[in-house]
Amino acid sequence: MIRGERGFALVITLVVSALLVALVTEFVNEVYVDTSARQNFVDAQQASLLAESGINGGIKLLQLFVAGRKYNSLSDPWAKPIELADEQGTLEVTIEDESAKLNLNMVALPKGDMHPVYHPIATRLLKKLELSPDLCDSLGDWRDEREEPNPAGAETAYYSTLQAPYAAKNALLDTLDELRLVKGFDAKTMERLLPFVTVFAEDRTGTAAPININTAPAEVLAAISNNMSDDLVERIIDYRKTTPFQKPGDLNNVTGMDSITLTLPSGLVQTNSNIYRLVSRGRVKETSRVIEAVVNIGGSPPTLYWREY
Repeated sequence: MIRGERGFALVITLVVSALLVALVTEFVNEVYVDTSARQNFVDAQQASLLAESGINGGIKLLQLFVAGRKYNSLSDPWAKPIELADEQGTLEVTIEDESAKLNLNMVALPKGDMHPVYHPIATRLLKKLELSPDLCDSLGDWRDEREEPNPAGAETAYYSTLQAPYAAKNALLDTLDELRLVKGFDAKTMERLLPFVTVFAEDRTGTAAPININTAPAEVLAAISNNMSDDLVERIIDYRKTTPFQKPGDLNNVTGMDSITLTLPSGLVQTNSNIYRLVSRGRVKETSRVIEAVVNIGGSPPTLYWREY
């Protein structure tokens, strides 16, 4: 009997010990998770502040080297990536000239007609990127005010049949993210197209969106005229590396360009810009935050776009 009671007591002791170990383990785990969550939150807040400081610093840099100048170029300090690191974390900032890109809001006019200057440029750019020129039809329908679709386009009648129906905007694009709603602009198309297009311009009235010949990539330069060859584009890029264009007429200094500049519409190209896209990544330990902003240096409003992720 005594042995049985001792055995039973031993079993109880083992069970209680196991329960205590389980409770202690759970408590320690909860404390660890709670502490880690709090630390991650703190790191995220610090990373966010770091990223925001990068945006502010980038704006100051632009104000110093861009505001009031007749020309700017890829040899300017703002065009070089900024990388800073200390014991608190790391910061990376890149700045792009939005006027180096084609403004998609200019492809079509409000009443439905295609723009006589920018639509051909968009068509050539799409072909250069091995994308369908039919995208211009969809883009035009999304941007114009009518509900009659272009041959390869789509209006509300099409979008209302989708699984999650919506209407065509029939107004200017506010962000590039909005393109994902437009027929034909799938993920693969967007990835290929985004480095070369914008929806932000010096003038939101839809009358002009000049391209900066000092900062435009080769693909955009090739699209500004039907007579542009790859050789001419290469000459422009080589020329501006050492001698940035100070005025549009300086394009004539590039061998072979004089005959083409005569055919370029007035106001199509420029040599300075006011609108820039800044991407700032702040990192603290294993946590990072990214802020993307489009700013108008010296303009109103100064901030045209802001996104944090």
